[in-house]
Amino acid sequence: MLDIVAYGNEILAQKSEPVTDFGPDFAAFVEELYVSMQEGRGVGLAAVQVSQLKRVFVTGVEDDKLRVFANPEIIFTSPDEVVYEEGCLSLPGLYTKVKRPASVKIQAYNEKGRPFTLEATDFLARVILHEYDHLNGVLFIDRLTPHGKERALSQYLKRTRM
Repeated sequence: MLDIVAYGNEILAQKSEPVTDFGPDFAAFVEELYVSMQEGRGVGLAAVQVSQLKRVFVTGVEDDKLRVFANPEIIFTSPDEVVYEEGCLSLPGLYTKVKRPASVKIQAYNEKGRPFTLEATDFLARVILHEYDHLNGVLFIDRLTPHGKERALSQYLKRTRM
């Protein structure tokens, strides 16, 4: 299992670089991402969360297959937005409501470097958008109002200092 970096680590605020090699090393890294996500009991994990500035993330949403998104590009997000509670493996134990588009259309490459396009709704769309944010140095708490972010971080920091 790869070590998941926690809030406060500066790498989480950095923008990830495109994947350029889809060889066996990349496939092995994707497998390690899956294992780390599952061991952490998460539904998504971005490479930056394991200290790798690669534009890749994996998802493992219930009733859906395991997916990898390398060099993803958001094509469309719905104007309809939904508020739902989110958490993050890099902010363990913190859950707060975040407003996001209800659906997303994304282009990416799989672990073999083959392109695909996916339209996702509901929870899968939320997970994709959350992980996509990580690739751009954005955490889910950055989507909150300034007051909401301050309150959430205060709760998180109080809990982690105990």
